[in-house]
Parts: sequence; structure tokens; C-alpha cells
Amino acid sequence: MLEIKWIRNNIEEVKAFLVNRNNDFDVDRIVILDEEKRSLLTETENLKAQRNEGSRKVAEAKASGQDADVLMEEMKNLGQMVKEKDSKIAEIDQELQSLLLQMPNRPHDSVPVGKDENDNMEVRKWGTPKEFVFEPQAHWDIGEKLGILDFEKGVSLAESRFTVLKGAGARLERALINFMLDLHTEHHGYKEIQPPFMVSSQTMQGTGQLPKFAEDLYKCEGEDLWLIPTAEVPLTNLHSGEILPEEVLPLYYTAYTPCFRKEAGSYGRDVRGMMRQHQFDKVELVKISKPENSYDELEKLTANAEEVLQKLGLPYRVITLCTGDMGFGASKTYDLEVWLPFQDKYREISSCSNCEDFQARRMGTRYKPADGGRPRYVHTLNGSGIAVGRTLIAVLENYQREDGSVEIPEALVPYMGGMKEIR
Repeated sequence: MLEIKWIRNNIEEVKAFLVNRNNDFDVDRIVILDEEKRSLLTETENLKAQRNEGSRKVAEAKASGQDADVLMEEMKNLGQMVKEKDSKIAEIDQELQSLLLQMPNRPHDSVPVGKDENDNMEVRKWGTPKEFVFEPQAHWDIGEKLGILDFEKGVSLAESRFTVLKGAGARLERALINFMLDLHTEHHGYKEIQPPFMVSSQTMQGTGQLPKFAEDLYKCEGEDLWLIPTAEVPLTNLHSGEILPEEVLPLYYTAYTPCFRKEAGSYGRDVRGMMRQHQFDKVELVKISKPENSYDELEKLTANAEEVLQKLGLPYRVITLCTGDMGFGASKTYDLEVWLPFQDKYREISSCSNCEDFQARRMGTRYKPADGGRPRYVHTLNGSGIAVGRTLIAVLENYQREDGSVEIPEALVPYMGGMKEIR
């Protein structure tokens, strides 16, 4: 969340960035509540001062043998007034905090202003899309013909947007996971974590999934547990409520987890294949950094994700998301889009974001400066080290052969037990 003091002092800037984010959030209501709360706090402090003075006079009157009944009645009335105002302050604060939790993050000054994905800015490209001498097929046709993807079984076992991977398909998914984890832990300096796949409401709130995105999440009935939509949630919350020593920063974490999303707002999109599933695998990257270093860390995190695609030989491009297309909690986001031959276009496969102190304020995560200054909020960064299922799609489509077989990228051969092709 954003600091209320900053909102109060920069209200016109707040309104401008909300417009740029295509967000109709009622920031005026926050200002009204904030003013009312501060006014009540001043009144309450004055009443408490009067009550303290009155209590002193009551004590003096009793000590001198004077009648203190009138003064005591006044103190009783003052106490009731303080109680009523404290109750009103708590009521206002509850609404104020609820609104602050629903307000999106402020975009960084380098983020291009735009309405939607059409206004995103391309930063760079890597690799050249392959020229096929035959008509490239879709991953669902390739996978079904090879017997490694079974969409009908996914529907019969669960519902649409679930897929069963078989044989070499399941092995390829596992190989991709192990390849990514080894790359990030052995070469990029991340610590591997195996977190819970279910978390509490408080944990979901810490990273911004709640309350705004409740309809897109799966909740365990009768329990305060939610299936995670991404490993970002438990990884970022590892230090919720803590004050970290400065010398441990930055912290780098990575984790493989299955992810669960209802895709409530994607009706009719990517209904075929594995592009938009309710359950999917991801290897996540999370960083916890000092504020002054966080944008350098964002560039490094993005480069770490890019190296996955480079080692797999998959053409891609990097784009900066505009204000209107950026996620709720992000200050700046780079998307990596991989080339898919059948669609003849680049498709998103990874998002790398700096959330600045937006999540840290929600979680209460700070660090103690080495010079002994007051604790400061950390900056948090996250990025899928590449969505595994979409990487599998890209491998099948980019490495397909005319005879229907698929070549295994060289980097994955050791993880496939020496298997060099699927046929």
C-alpha cells in the first residue's frame, strides 16, 4: 500500500497516476477519511488532557477534604466522550485501511503512459524466429499426436483448462523445472525454497492478492487457506513483520510450485491448449532489496529470466508495460514474450516487476540501517523465472520437425536422461 502521508501531500499526482492506470479509485474518500480521523485524534487528545488535569484536581480536592463529586461527574462525562471518539476513530481507520489496500501502486517515472497492451514499449529482441519449410503446427496438435498431452483426460478428471501430461511430456515439464532451478541457484545466486502451496488470508493480503483479486483465487472451504496463484506469495512473505539487518540484503529466493488461478476475467481467451490453465507450473524469482538498489536488481532479475530462454534457444523480446497494462502492485514491469511459430507472434512467458515498498508496507517488512538510523521499508521484486508450461509449449512449437517429432534443446538433454528427441 501507499503511505497515507504521501497521498495527503501529493493528491494531484495520485489522481494523475490513477487516470494513467485506467483506475477509477475514489482517492477523495481517502482524503476525507484521513482529515476526519486526524481531526478526531486532535479532539481526543485535548479531551484526554482535560481529563488528566481534572483527575489531578479531584485528587487535590480529596486530599484537602473538599467535595469532589462535581469534578468526578465531569471526569466521567469526559471519559465517555473519549470512549465514543476512540470508537469513531477505530471505525474510520478500518474503512481507511480497507481503501488503502485496494489502491494500486504508483508507477515509476520511467514507465510509459498508455491505455493498454498496444502502448507497451519494446526494449530489445533476442534470437531470430526459425523459417520452417513446412506449415508449423500448434502445440496441442503436436502433443496429442506424440501422445504426451491429453486434454480430454484433463477435462474428464477436473474440467476445462486442465491438462494431463504423459510420458516424455511429463518428463519434459520436470526437466524444465530442474533446469531452471539449477540455473538460478548455481549461477545466479538464488536460494531454493520449497514453500507451502496453501497460505492464509493475511499472507495473500501481504502481496496484494487480497482483497482485490479474491474472485480469481481458489479458497479451501471452511478454512482460512488459499491455494497460491504464484510462489511470489509465500516467498515474499517469508520476512513478513520482520526488521532485517542491512547486511543481509539483498535476499534472492527461487521456488518451483504449482500455481492455481480461476482465470475469472479471461472467458473465451486461449480456450485451446495449455496457454491459460487453472493449474500450471512456475519457477518464481523473488528479491528483497534496499530501496536505492532495487532498480539495478530489477535489471539483473530480468536478465536471469532471459538467460533461461537464451540457453533453450527460444527467440523472445522484452517489453516495458505501460501504465494501463501494468499489474496492481507493480511500479515497473518488464514482460518477456517468447516466439510461438503457430501463432506467428510473441506471447508473454514471464513478468519481472519492482513493487518498491508497496508490498513491504502491507507485510510490515523493514530493515535496520547499519548506521543506526530508523528502520526503513524494503523494496520487493518478483518475476517468473519463466512459466514452465508456456516454455514447454515454446519448445514443442520451435523445435518441431516435419515428420511430427520434436528435438530436445541441448541444454535439456542431461535433464531428459540423454533423450535428444520425442517421437
